[in-house]
Amino acid sequence: MKNKFLSILFLFAVLITINVSCSKDDSSPTPSGGGTPPPGGSGGKTVNITDFAFSASLTVAAGTTVTWTNKGATTHTVTSDDGTSFDSGNIPPSGTYSHKFDAAGSFPYHCELHGSMQSSVTVTP
Repeated sequence: MKNKFLSILFLFAVLITINVSCSKDDSSPTPSGGGTPPPGGSGGKTVNITDFAFSASLTVAAGTTVTWTNKGATTHTVTSDDGTSFDSGNIPPSGTYSHKFDAAGSFPYHCELHGSMQSSVTVTP
């Protein structure tokens, strides 16, 4: 009887864990590494950081939020070359950083920790 009770208790704990994991509300994500969350489903663009490279240079319309996702095993940054437009701080593995580009222009950026990692976002009006 005791083993049956423990089995039921274990199964109950597993089901609660699964339910909590599956019911996570992603409607207002909090990015790791700072920044602003991406907009609710429209107009966002993604750049993956894998190993020691940014996946793409982007051209986006003004008002677009770009989210960088660190898919590698090493901490990286997303830092504007001018040093003032945006700076993610450290983005740990699996972390993200988002920035909304409101003004038109060219925004080259790099990883502060690995200077050879460079890319850019071009924003059109």
